[in-house]
Amino acid sequence: MGYRNMQLVYIPKERLKRLGESKTIERICKTCNCRLFIENGEAVRIEGSAYDEFVARNVVHAFGRGFDIDIACRLANSDYYFSAIDLEQIFGNEKRIKQVKARIIGEEGRTKRYIEQVSSTRISVYGNTVGFIGKVENIREAEVAVNTLIDGGTHRLAYKKMETEHRRNVKGEKDVRF
Repeated sequence: MGYRNMQLVYIPKERLKRLGESKTIERICKTCNCRLFIENGEAVRIEGSAYDEFVARNVVHAFGRGFDIDIACRLANSDYYFSAIDLEQIFGNEKRIKQVKARIIGEEGRTKRYIEQVSSTRISVYGNTVGFIGKVENIREAEVAVNTLIDGGTHRLAYKKMETEHRRNVKGEKDVRF
């Protein structure tokens, strides 16, 4: 099969190393129907049809942001999406970023687990980003909670806002935002 398209995806070196050490590349190739190559220990080259490259790029990017390959491969399903919040863009202060990440994760991971459980969204707190994988409406629920914590709100307020958004989604109410 001849490939005309090609994309390079840059991910953190430690994640790139992990990608190359395991059967992860084979898994992505099979899931996304494309070919992946590690380029000079710096990037992942993806070759395939335009759509397959698009899907593989999302999977590789999510893997690079700390998601396990099983979770990242959910992005091959058109019902799942990836979203991320860059804490460095918001704060720029390493000490504040650490504090916010700790609030999002919570004691022994309880906050992160609760947000994942209620929203049915998977969350990765890696580097200076908070990543989300899930269905659009579920990601919105998780983002409401995380953004409340980022803005300095209490855990109680974050949970309350998320649960309200969740009930709205379960009832099928659509919140039209422009």
